[in-house]
Amino acid sequence: MTQASIPIGAFENSFARLPDGFFQRLNPTPVSQPVLLAFNDDLAKELGLQTATLSQQDLAAIFAGNVVPSGAEPLAAVYAGHQFGNFAPQLGDGRAILIGEVRDRAGRLRDLQLKGSGPTLYSRRGDGRAALGPVLREYLISEAMHAMGIPTTRALAAVLTGEQVLREGYRPGAVMTRVAASHIRVGSFQYFAARDDWAGIRTLADYVIKRHYPEALYAESPALALLQGVIERQAKLIARWMMVGFIHGVMNTDNMTLSGETIDFGPCAFMDAYDPKTVFSSIDQFGRYAYGRQPGIAQWNLARLAEALVPLIDPDEAKAVELASAAISDFAPIYHEAWLAGMRAKLGLLTEDEDDRALIGDFLDGLERTSTDFTLAFRRLADTLDGNKAGAFPALVKHDALLTDWLAHYQARCARDQLAPSDRAAAMRQVNPIYIPRNHQVEAALAAAVEVGDLGPFNRLHAILAAPYEEVAGREAYAEPAGPSEQVFQTFCGT
Repeated sequence: MTQASIPIGAFENSFARLPDGFFQRLNPTPVSQPVLLAFNDDLAKELGLQTATLSQQDLAAIFAGNVVPSGAEPLAAVYAGHQFGNFAPQLGDGRAILIGEVRDRAGRLRDLQLKGSGPTLYSRRGDGRAALGPVLREYLISEAMHAMGIPTTRALAAVLTGEQVLREGYRPGAVMTRVAASHIRVGSFQYFAARDDWAGIRTLADYVIKRHYPEALYAESPALALLQGVIERQAKLIARWMMVGFIHGVMNTDNMTLSGETIDFGPCAFMDAYDPKTVFSSIDQFGRYAYGRQPGIAQWNLARLAEALVPLIDPDEAKAVELASAAISDFAPIYHEAWLAGMRAKLGLLTEDEDDRALIGDFLDGLERTSTDFTLAFRRLADTLDGNKAGAFPALVKHDALLTDWLAHYQARCARDQLAPSDRAAAMRQVNPIYIPRNHQVEAALAAAVEVGDLGPFNRLHAILAAPYEEVAGREAYAEPAGPSEQVFQTFCGT
């Protein structure tokens, strides 16, 4: 039974004010021996949480779900979704419970959700728990994404439960506290659309507009403005993923937020050698969510949102479909504009040139042909511009003749910007990370924590990833791709 409440902040619980058909009200299932493994003090302060005076035991109890904070109204939300192209009419929070919302120091409403907090109405025969490995993976990668400036959910706490979960063998159980602008997904709208519940869709759309897109209230069609806003945020988000070689792995419609944040870091990974066909998810057998297919999949997912919103866009169905289709068509130019601007920045190009797209394409073709590490390619290019490491980039790309020719064209292009090479290199280092969550390092950190209870590798990697753009002597191993014996070809969901 849940213990007495502890005040940690002022909860608003706006989602809990929606009709009961949007969720199931229930408390987390308590665990036997909660132990706090990680706590994000800076994020707690940003959220205005009153945790500074709480003991480790208090924090563990709260963020394991044994204690419900004062004022919280826990619930599990329902949603549907296309999973690998197949529609599931009811999914929902099967192992997660939304504790409630708090308003952060900037006045933004933020969700606090416990993952691994026990079974709910939507568990579909699952145990509602999470294993330690996936919890620590999400903690590491979501915080690394935040440090790189990419919109993402955040990690507030990780707690060991003292219990085992069965995942191809028994594993230590854990609970993660996730912070999000909200947990409303494309699949949230699909749930009501699948039931022809247009009142539910309108209620949800009104809620999302008020919470995330208040400017849409003044549009001729608020629902169309909502769709356009989500499309713009998602197009720019996917472009940011592509900039750092991130592969989500499970881009189902239930894993795409209306807020425009990255969510659900299951079988995700960062690409080492550049190859648009790269897949790391063990369950993506046909490469549906490969690195290079992510923009197209995002557009496909957003078309499913558009279908759900059609009845709200215009009373004339034909006109509504036309407007929604036009909005979806806008995804590609928005994405490509964001991608091109991002690639120019990564290459240190300050001005726009009509030949830039071809220059960038030739660069990426060369990286693919030579199996060159995507992250290091940009950093070594910056080193070469500096002059004191002139051979850094040619050596990395194995002195490939075509890339050597490309380098000459690139340097001629840079000269037209009239920026000192050292200044250009410095600007490039501000947008090209030197440290990313490399798969072999993440797996090694998780293995140490799960198999022998050693959090040292996890803590060291987490600290390094918090400053991804600043190269520090002594951390060279964290900047290097995996060696032949270290390579990781698959990552797993862990559910």
